[in-house]
Amino acid sequence: MDCRFTSKITMLHSFHIPVLGLGYSIDTPLKVARYGISSVLSIVDDELVERMRAYHSQKRSVPYEAIGKNENNSRSRRITEYLNFLSDCIKQDFKTLKQQNFTDGSDICRYFALLPDTSKIKHGYELMMEYPEGEAKQIFKSILKNAMRMGNIDVNIMAKVDKMNYADGEYTGEINTDALAALRGFAESKLNASVILSAGMNPKLYSYIADFADFFPDKNEFLKKRIILKVSDFRSALIQAKFLAKKGLWVSEFRIESGLNCGGHAFATDGYLLGPILEEFKTKRSEMYLELFEMYQLALVKKGTLVEEKPKQKITVQGGIGTAAEHQFLLKHYQLDATGWGSPFLLVPEVTNVDTHTLIQLTGATEQDFYLSNASPLGIRFNNFKNSTIEKLRTERIEKGRPGSPCTKKYLCNNTEFTEQAICTASREFQHLKIKSLQTAGLTAEEYERQFEEVTGKICLCEGLCASNYLKYDMLKPKENKAVAICPGPNLAYFNDVYSFDEMVGHIYGKINLLEQIDRPHVFIKELNLYIDYLQEEVKQHLQQFSDKKMKQLNGSKLQLAEGIDYYEKLFSEMAGQASDEFNKLYEQLANSKNKLDTLMVGL
Repeated sequence: MDCRFTSKITMLHSFHIPVLGLGYSIDTPLKVARYGISSVLSIVDDELVERMRAYHSQKRSVPYEAIGKNENNSRSRRITEYLNFLSDCIKQDFKTLKQQNFTDGSDICRYFALLPDTSKIKHGYELMMEYPEGEAKQIFKSILKNAMRMGNIDVNIMAKVDKMNYADGEYTGEINTDALAALRGFAESKLNASVILSAGMNPKLYSYIADFADFFPDKNEFLKKRIILKVSDFRSALIQAKFLAKKGLWVSEFRIESGLNCGGHAFATDGYLLGPILEEFKTKRSEMYLELFEMYQLALVKKGTLVEEKPKQKITVQGGIGTAAEHQFLLKHYQLDATGWGSPFLLVPEVTNVDTHTLIQLTGATEQDFYLSNASPLGIRFNNFKNSTIEKLRTERIEKGRPGSPCTKKYLCNNTEFTEQAICTASREFQHLKIKSLQTAGLTAEEYERQFEEVTGKICLCEGLCASNYLKYDMLKPKENKAVAICPGPNLAYFNDVYSFDEMVGHIYGKINLLEQIDRPHVFIKELNLYIDYLQEEVKQHLQQFSDKKMKQLNGSKLQLAEGIDYYEKLFSEMAGQASDEFNKLYEQLANSKNKLDTLMVGL
């Protein structure tokens, strides 16, 4: 692989922990970064961010000065202060770790033990531990410590979650919308890190990035702040990256995520499967890189900056990966830089914030307990968990004749059907108004019931995705909602225990197998079946009234899935000789999926 595609500093780990809801990974960097593992936290909720800074400041005896919600520029300032706090704490933790002696049970030994067995510095560590005491061993220890690296403290912004904000009824301006204020909070922090932009392209936000010097190369051509695009297909990735490159902004990583086999919001493609998507990135990677660099270089020249050294650009993948064999295959076959492991870490209390009740529910869950729902107020399909307490609360409110949630945080306000200022479709206000309009719309009983269920199916994610965090840390305020929303990917169904941090990392690298004796489909087969089920549901929903446009779209999706199956047949055939036990058994699963797709009739 061309060296320009790899990291400037050799990556010690070949996986990262993606963002997990609002609260589940809000302080994950504090727990894993000192061990060299990168993770991502959401900066959507500045109230959560502020409360976490207060909590951890007290735990660490660090001075804390509150930033009130109504203070000027409070959202971005809260985010900046929390990120600076994380940076200071993690640097201190890492420094302390490096000062430790190499004794059994120490954190510094744990640091090296967590590394994959293929790691050169791990080999060096194991060799050093066998050395006799003396000057040579001390030199060896010093070399190893100099090779140690912290994991990244990266942040996530859902680009289109960009509510306008008002003060005393007056619009506070474009730079104070939620996404832009969050970006400013990150940009003005001291972090040397990346912002992951997800959930589609927001031109206003992307243009605003150019207002901050840290996103441009310094005199040594170093980028202190970097951009990662979370994408589900090549075309979208290229369009977004070109938009940024023309402004002199470089995309340092494309983070490819499965359209359906992921946690949180699901951005389904029109039948494009993960394998073919990765193949396209692999095939066109060099061509895309050169095209983007030419645009980037030209834009910087216009700004008076000449960049001679080509910047680095990674490609990673996440969504439904569950075994060390899948991890290694994806890295090797598609020449990727890393993989992302999200949902399995929800069962690792050392890493994420899942309350005890929800943790127990997750460990006993089956495939049927994880489903693709319409629960998100954003109108995007949302991976949901049937046994969450927020689902119980939602149905209880309907039974009491008061559907919907009190809307306290207002991050997902995007509907102006009944009001001048946008309100949230999960709110009690919206659902009351919408149901009232349905009652006078002259609908049949069947159609009314269908629309009623659609309206009342929305849940409050702003509170629900933070509640588990507050429960775990015993931070709930009086009368604060304790109903938990959680959004694991379907892959979590196959993990059925509570695991230690070391166990999960060991599983990723094949040192142990947490899924031994578990009947689990390959990551590609699972995603394929999810797409077939998704298409089947789409056909069912439009059975009575197929427009020509919709029929064309669904037939196009079916065709893409069929082409994806052809791709997998060729892939598995090529790989069978290298790992016959692993790939031969996939043919039967693939044949079953193909038969299921063939029997699916669109338009009848």
